[in-house]
Order: sequence, then structure tokens, then C-alpha cells
Amino acid sequence: MAAPTATAALNASVFAPGDQMLLTVTYSDADTKPLTVTIVVTDAQGNSSAPVKVTAVIDPLTLTVSDNSGRTWTRVSDNGSVAVYRAVA
Repeated sequence: MAAPTATAALNASVFAPGDQMLLTVTYSDADTKPLTVTIVVTDAQGNSSAPVKVTAVIDPLTLTVSDNSGRTWTRVSDNGSVAVYRAVA
């Protein structure tokens, strides 16, 4: 079983009070793979719907960002492998 991985980087090394801070987190979990489910609905008369395919990720990683200064970090984007969070210095 592979361990999840994550790397994080801020958009600057030094911030002045009031500066916008952007935190970019790149993450993955080798054990989490997409699963495609195909659904067909059939009624009592034998009429069937067109197949519907749904792709889901079972047990996806969830990111939570906090710091010891009590800032509020707001998620700007997250595509499932790269997430960006914003806070004010």
C-alpha cells in the first residue's frame, strides 16, 4: 500500500501585513483510482434506458489548511491533484 504524497509552496518567502498569500499544494494517492460505473434502468415491461456512465473516486484525499496564527485559508481551486488556497498575511 503506497502512502499519499503532498508538497506545498507559498508564492513568496516573505510577506508584509496585508499581503495576499497563495499556497499551492500538489498531492496524490497512488492507491486511489477512478472507478467507472455503468447504469442501465429496466422497467417491468423490459424497456431499458440508455447506459449512463459515472466516474467516481473512492476514498479521495481531503485537504485542510490551517496555521498557528489563526488565519482563514480559502480554497481558490482544486482539480484533485493541485489545490490553491489564499489567506492574508
